[in-house]
Amino acid sequence: MLTPGEISGTAIVHPSAMIAEGATIGAGVRIGPFSVVGADVTLQAGSQVKSHAIVTGWTEVGADTVIFPFAVVGEVPQDLKYKGEKTRLVVGARCRIREGATLNTGTAGGGGITRVGDDCLLMTGAHVGHDAQLGNRVILANQVAIAGHCVIGDDVIIGGLSGVHQWVRIGNGAIIGALTMVTNDVIPHGLVQAARGELEGLNLVGLKRRGVERAEISALRSAYEVLKEGEGAFMDRARALSETATSPMVCEMLGFILSASDRSFLTPK
Repeated sequence: MLTPGEISGTAIVHPSAMIAEGATIGAGVRIGPFSVVGADVTLQAGSQVKSHAIVTGWTEVGADTVIFPFAVVGEVPQDLKYKGEKTRLVVGARCRIREGATLNTGTAGGGGITRVGDDCLLMTGAHVGHDAQLGNRVILANQVAIAGHCVIGDDVIIGGLSGVHQWVRIGNGAIIGALTMVTNDVIPHGLVQAARGELEGLNLVGLKRRGVERAEISALRSAYEVLKEGEGAFMDRARALSETATSPMVCEMLGFILSASDRSFLTPK
C-alpha cells in the first residue's frame, strides 16, 4: 500500500515526463514521454499514461487504466460558478481513455466529484463534464459530450458525435445512436436515436448479448408496451404498472422512472 506522495520503485517513468512532487505512483505504472502528472494525482498499480497526456487536479486513476496521448484528465470544470474549490475526479479500473478525451473534476455545488466506473471505454475526443457519474462498462464513442451532473448507468453505449444535456439520467443498458442530442431521461434498456433523441424501443440486441433470460426480455417488452399505449399519462402508467410488476428488470425500470429527476422523460413513440 503506497503512502501519499510515494512513487513505487517498479514504476517506469520516461525522463522527459513531468511528475509533480506529491504525486502517488503505484506499482508497475508506466508514464510516457512529455506527459504531465500533477501533485494531487494518484495512479493505481498497472495504470499507464502515454506520451503527451495530462493528468492533473485531485484525480485518482484506477488499476490498469490506460490514458492515451493528448487526453486531459482532471482539469477544472467548465462552469462559470467554479471558484477554485478543491474537487475530485475518480476513474475506475481497466478503463481506456483515448486520444484527446477530456474529463473534468466536480464542483462544490454538484457534490464535488466526477466519477467514471470500471471497464469504461472513452473514445477519441469524448468529454465527461463536472459532477457526471458514469457506471461500469460504459462506452462513449468518438466526440461524445456528457454535460455536467449527468448520471449514466452501467452498460450504456452512446454513439459518436452525440451530446447529453446537463442533469440527464440514462438508465442501465440503454443505447444512444450516433448524432443524437439527448435532452431528457432515458429509461433503462431504452433504444434512442434521431437528431433530437426519440425513444424508439428497447435495446434488445444489448439484452441478448448480455445473456438476459428470454422471460425477462419478454417481461420488459410487455411493460414497454403498457408504458407506450396504456391509459393515462406516462407517469400514471408507470405507477400503475409498479403495483403488479414482479420481473426484477421491469421493477428496475419502473424504479428509475418513478425516482426523482431534474428532467422529464423521453417517452415511447
